[in-house]
Amino acid sequence: VLVATDAIGMGLNLHIRRVIFYSMIKPTVNEKGEKEMDKISVSSALQIAGRAGRYGTQWEKGYVTTFKAEDLPLLKTILSQSPEPITQAGLHPTADQIELYAYHLPRAALSNLMDIFVSLCTVDDSLYFMCKIDDFKFLADMIQHVPLPLRARYVFCCAPINNKIPFPCTMFLKFARQYSKNEPITFSWLCQQIGWPFQPPQKILDLVHLEAVFDVLDLYLWLSYRFMDLFPDTNIVRDVQKELDAIIQEGIVQLTKLLKNSETGTSSATASDEDDFALNTQRNKYYREPNRGRGKLTERLLSQGLLTPSMLQELQKEWTQQSRHGQHISGMNKNGKPGGGRKIK
Repeated sequence: VLVATDAIGMGLNLHIRRVIFYSMIKPTVNEKGEKEMDKISVSSALQIAGRAGRYGTQWEKGYVTTFKAEDLPLLKTILSQSPEPITQAGLHPTADQIELYAYHLPRAALSNLMDIFVSLCTVDDSLYFMCKIDDFKFLADMIQHVPLPLRARYVFCCAPINNKIPFPCTMFLKFARQYSKNEPITFSWLCQQIGWPFQPPQKILDLVHLEAVFDVLDLYLWLSYRFMDLFPDTNIVRDVQKELDAIIQEGIVQLTKLLKNSETGTSSATASDEDDFALNTQRNKYYREPNRGRGKLTERLLSQGLLTPSMLQELQKEWTQQSRHGQHISGMNKNGKPGGGRKIK
C-alpha cells in the first residue's frame, strides 16, 4: 500500500493496480491569494487516476475508486469530462529584464526590482498571466546582504526550495556565502554541514531530518548545473544521494518502530541552523495564523518546519539544565488560574 499526495499524478513510473481517492477536495489559492477548499480539477483527477494500470506489467488493467462511497459519483462525473483547455501561459521576469531595471535603479534590492517590474509591466490577459514571485522574493530577501553579482543572485533565487523547512534554507544561505567568496563548495565542505556519513534513523525526527538533507543534496545538484566551477563534486553528491535514499527507504520500512521510539525521546540527528532568517520569518507567520489544530506544541512546530531536530534537542537540554539549577516557573492552580512560582527540585 502506497500513501501519496496528488504528486503521484506527475508521471511516476510505478506499477499500480488500483488508485483510491481519499478525498475529492483540496485546498487551493484563489486570485486574491486566499486559501479555499474546492474539488480537484478534471486534469488532476485524470492524471492521478491514470497511474492505475501500466502497460507491460501484471497490472495492465487498472481500477479507480474512492475511500468514501459518497465521493464515487463525483469521481465518475469528473473522469467523464474533458480537461479545460489551457488558454494562458505564465510569464516570469527574466534576468535580462531585471538587469535593465537595476541599471536605472542601482541601489534597489532584487525583491524590490521584482515588485517594480510586476507593477509596471503590461500583459495581454487573454494569453498570459504573471507568475507568482513570492518564493523568489523570499530567497532574494534571505541573501540580500550577501555580495553577489545580480545575475548570479537571480539564478540563486530561482532555486527550487521549500522555504517552510529551515535546514535547506540555511544551507541555501551558506551556499550563497561560499559562492560570494569564490570558494568551491566541495564534497568535503558539504559533509561537515550535513553530517555525512549518515546513520539509520532511530526516530521519526531523524527521518524528517534526513529528508531535509536529501533536499539539500538536490539543491547542490541544481546549482551545480548552473555554476559548475564552484559546485564541482556533482558525481560524488549524486552517489551520496543514492546512499541516503536507501537509508530513508529503510527508515520507512521500520516506520512502526520509529513511531514507537519517537514517543520517548527526540531526534538524534544533528543540524546546524545558526542562520535563521527563514526560521524567524516562518515563526512570525505561525503566530499570526489563527485557528491552529490542537496537539503537542513540539509536534505542531515540527510539522510547520518551525523547529528542527537539533533545535528541539537543544531546547530539551536547556530545560533540563534549568530544572537542575532550580529555576522558578509559573504554575497553574486547579482552577486553571495562574499560580505562584514554584521551584523545580
